[in-house]
Amino acid sequence: MKNKKTVAILVGFFIVLSAAFMTYFYSVTKVNPKQKPLPYFGEGEHKVRPFSFTNQEGELVTNKTTEGKIYVAEYFFATCQGICPKMNENLNKVYQQYKGNPDVLFLSHTVDPEEDSAAALKEYGKQFEADPKQWMFLTGDKKALYDQARYSYLINAEDTNTSTSIDKDFIHDNHFVLVDRYGRLRGIYDGLMPQEMGRLAEDIKALLQAK
Repeated sequence: MKNKKTVAILVGFFIVLSAAFMTYFYSVTKVNPKQKPLPYFGEGEHKVRPFSFTNQEGELVTNKTTEGKIYVAEYFFATCQGICPKMNENLNKVYQQYKGNPDVLFLSHTVDPEEDSAAALKEYGKQFEADPKQWMFLTGDKKALYDQARYSYLINAEDTNTSTSIDKDFIHDNHFVLVDRYGRLRGIYDGLMPQEMGRLAEDIKALLQAK
């Protein structure tokens, strides 16, 4: 009788232990079950075009750099006093969550390459302690930068002389774009809304865990 009671206690203990383990396992390895599959943006099998820009270290960054990686793309310029500081402050919160993860990159493209040299972008990135291997501030040919925004990331970037205000001389989108390991657009987020950063962070996690 005593042995049966001992066996029952042990069985109960292992059931509880197994349940606790499975709860922990699914909590750390699975995407939120309420999260819907991420959509695809663009017509047909839209993918990011091949590109070639220079980062804050003066090193070449191409589509080969991002191959097999998940990354966030945005447009800004270093001397911007309008929306850029808020956007990059918000983006930094997501960067901090994935800092050191080799599978996640952040690409910040300038819309003012005449002023935003590699050296200027390196100085700008210091305020975020940005690792140039992970958070890349990119400059290069102006047309190539603008075309990449419009035709690859499906967002806006243009130069206009219709205003004397420096913040209006360069029109750039306030959205961040999430790109998966295959160069496909999987999310667009308002870079001025802190609550959107939580969604971005969760979607990056979903892509990391996707097969």
